[in-house]
Amino acid sequence: MGLKGWYEAKIMPKLITCACSQPQVMKRRGAVVPLARGDVFELGCGGGINHDFYDRRAITSYAGIDPHDGLLEAARAAARAKGWAADLRQGRGEAIPFSDNSFDCVVCTFTLCSVDEPAQVMREIGRVLRPGGQMLFLEHGRAPDTGVRRWQERIEPLWKRLAGGCHLSRPIASALASAGFAVETLGEAYTPKVPRFVGWMEWGIARKPA
Repeated sequence: MGLKGWYEAKIMPKLITCACSQPQVMKRRGAVVPLARGDVFELGCGGGINHDFYDRRAITSYAGIDPHDGLLEAARAAARAKGWAADLRQGRGEAIPFSDNSFDCVVCTFTLCSVDEPAQVMREIGRVLRPGGQMLFLEHGRAPDTGVRRWQERIEPLWKRLAGGCHLSRPIASALASAGFAVETLGEAYTPKVPRFVGWMEWGIARKPA
């Protein structure tokens, strides 16, 4: 294992888990994840950070995927600690390993920033959702302020290498709307005490047409 492989296997997952579990981020997870209902699929479930926020009484079944071995094992451990059955598989959003119309709800938190082909991932989310199903999203991305966007674009090439392919300047709600979802934005804001180039977040509900 070379230096790059060692970093991606041992260091990068810890950095991502730490960054994605800061208090302000957890507060926003707490506003989104409990809305999940029915048969639920989580895209980018690695680390299991969202498990504490799911309302078990509202969920019929839970499944998820993540491409990273270490993060996926942490998610499985979190599911065991919660005491619920979970079908967690290694996979990528560009080819979700579940059948058409399998889920009532897809949960996606801080994942669209790092996928290789966002448009394909959104098509896959639409495929596995049942008609009228909803995607709950919480993502950081393209800031509305020109000065901040310029910094995002300057920093992004290095940032992607350090943060597992994470993009800083991808659009969020507008991209979901372009993919055919009916988007209800529940909130959008810069995260306090976080550099603005990485702090712009949007969260809400993207519904598949019935």
